[in-house]
Amino acid sequence: MGAGRPFRETPSIRGEALALARGGRVLFDALSFAAEPGAYIEIRGANGAGKTSLLRVLAGFLKPRAGRVLIEPAEEPALALHFVGHRNALKSGADARAHLRYWAALFGGAGDDEALARFGLSAVADLPARALSQGEARRLALARLLAAPRPIWLLDEPAAALDGEGRAALVDLIASHREQGGLAIAAVHEPLGPAPSATISLGGGR
Repeated sequence: MGAGRPFRETPSIRGEALALARGGRVLFDALSFAAEPGAYIEIRGANGAGKTSLLRVLAGFLKPRAGRVLIEPAEEPALALHFVGHRNALKSGADARAHLRYWAALFGGAGDDEALARFGLSAVADLPARALSQGEARRLALARLLAAPRPIWLLDEPAAALDGEGRAALVDLIASHREQGGLAIAAVHEPLGPAPSATISLGGGR
């Protein structure tokens, strides 16, 4: 699943009249959208416009000032989500293969070598994270999407630090995920590549 087999059922995710303020400033208000299985949505805006905050609201990490997020059908909505933040969240002393095995054990998944190969990490699979380049570390962070499949991906600047090859692998991964019935929402500084089903534009700055 997530690498060739379709999901049995992908829930939709909807935001209804969402509002959020941080530091006394309104980031967004009365924001509504809907993402169905197979969708790819880009959240666009300047630094500080609220892209990351919106993703964190969708993931359940932040409570909106108003509105609600609906993920249905899903008995446990949180288990349908994969959140990959702008930080890679890697343990410096653990090697790439150990990270994938950990994520697979934690979230449920195969955690096999396919994830390493798909992101060009096979040659560095046994190196500790501290020895990886920034691009390799980002690829490893994204490889968890394959190691432990979930139908809804929430991605914060997923192409950060990626070279052309890594970016192409990411675009291909999103396309495959959509074909299998998954959906993805990504906060981006600039268009990632695949044509989005819709865009959410946030204004303002820090």
